[in-house]
Amino acid sequence: MARFLTIGERIHVISPTIRKALEERNPEPIIKRAREQVEAGAHYLDVNIGPADRDGEELMPWVVKVLQEEFPDTPLCLDTANMKALEAGIKVYDRKPGKPIINSADAGARIDMINLAAEYDAMVIGLCAKDGIPRDNDERIMYCTEILERAMEAGLSQENILFDPLFVVIKGMQDKQQEVLEAVRQISEMGLYTTGGLSNVSNGCPRELRGLIEATFCAMAIQCGLTSAIINPLDKLVMDVIKTADLIKERYLYADSYLDL
Repeated sequence: MARFLTIGERIHVISPTIRKALEERNPEPIIKRAREQVEAGAHYLDVNIGPADRDGEELMPWVVKVLQEEFPDTPLCLDTANMKALEAGIKVYDRKPGKPIINSADAGARIDMINLAAEYDAMVIGLCAKDGIPRDNDERIMYCTEILERAMEAGLSQENILFDPLFVVIKGMQDKQQEVLEAVRQISEMGLYTTGGLSNVSNGCPRELRGLIEATFCAMAIQCGLTSAIINPLDKLVMDVIKTADLIKERYLYADSYLDL
C-alpha cells in the first residue's frame, strides 16, 4: 500500500439518521454523510446496514447503487454479517474506482466471508478473533494465521486482506493498548496489511478527548506498521496526523501545502 488507507465510518445503521434513511429508502441523508467524508479525504466509504436479516438482499444493492451513482470515483466497504446481502451488493458493484472491501471475516462463524471474497475477487477485513476479543496476542496471531490459511486455500491473495487485531477501548482496557500495538507490529512483520476501528479506542471517553486519543493511537500504530483504519474523516486532527505520518514515512514529497493534498 503506497499510502495509508482511510475508510470513512459514518454511514452506519447505529446512527438514527442513517437507520431511518435505510428503512425509508431515502438517499439524501446517506448521500450527505458520504459527501462530507469524501470531501474530507476518505479513500473508501464503509456502508454498515447492520444484520439486515429481513431485507438485506434488497437493501445492500440499493445503497451501493445510490452511492456509486453519486460518487463514481469512491470505492465502498460493504459492512454486514449477512452474506447474502454482501453477495447481492457485490454483484451490482462497479469496480472502476477499486475493489469492494467485505467487512468482515473472522476465524469463527464468519470465516466463509473469505470464500466470498475469493469468489468475487474482493478485498476483505479479517478480524483476528473467533468469539469476542482475543485473550492475548498468541490468540490474535493464531487466528490471523487461520484466516491466512483459509485465504490461501480459497485462492485469495494476502494483498486482498486487511488484518484487524481488534482495537479496544482505552477507558477500561488501558492495560491492553500496548498489546494491541504489538499485535500490529507482529502482523506487519509477517508482510500483511492491517486495519482497525479507530473510534473503538476512544469509545465512552468525553467528546473533547476522542480526537486526541484516536490521533495519538493512530500515529503510534502507524509506526508499528498499521496500513489502514476505519475512521471518522471529519476529525481534522486525525486526518492531519495520518497525512503527516505518510509524509514522515516518505510516501510523498514534502510541500508546505501537504495538508491540503
